[in-house]
Amino acid sequence: MVGVGGVNLTAVTEVLGKVLVVDDDEVIRQLIAVNLTLEGFQVETATDGQDCLDRVLDVMPDVVTLDVMMPRLDGWVTASRLRTDEDTKHIRVVLITARAQGDDRRRGLGIGVDAYLTKPFDPAELIQVVRDLAVSERSN
Repeated sequence: MVGVGGVNLTAVTEVLGKVLVVDDDEVIRQLIAVNLTLEGFQVETATDGQDCLDRVLDVMPDVVTLDVMMPRLDGWVTASRLRTDEDTKHIRVVLITARAQGDDRRRGLGIGVDAYLTKPFDPAELIQVVRDLAVSERSN
């Protein structure tokens, strides 16, 4: 317990889950990371799909938030590889993209992503989706 100005504050001791935030846009990546960190998640970041795949086994997140349009390796291919790898197929995946067409949503669901959010997204909705997925991941 820490005292600040006569008020006792208790540190958060239970992390809600671990999230790997993947986006090539630094501003969006940091926006997502800060919102999730403030909510109580342990957050790591990656700059694109290849960076995600290179780091995912070290991070072992409960949830990956994944942009679709990225250099080197896009979100479609990254999500597919996460789903087909025995070591990562259990990780919950949230696609966050400006691609809002029905075909894009169906493609994401066909790959097996757990949620699909479109940019601009509501941070509160993102937090709720990630929270729900992290809880369901930890209960499995």
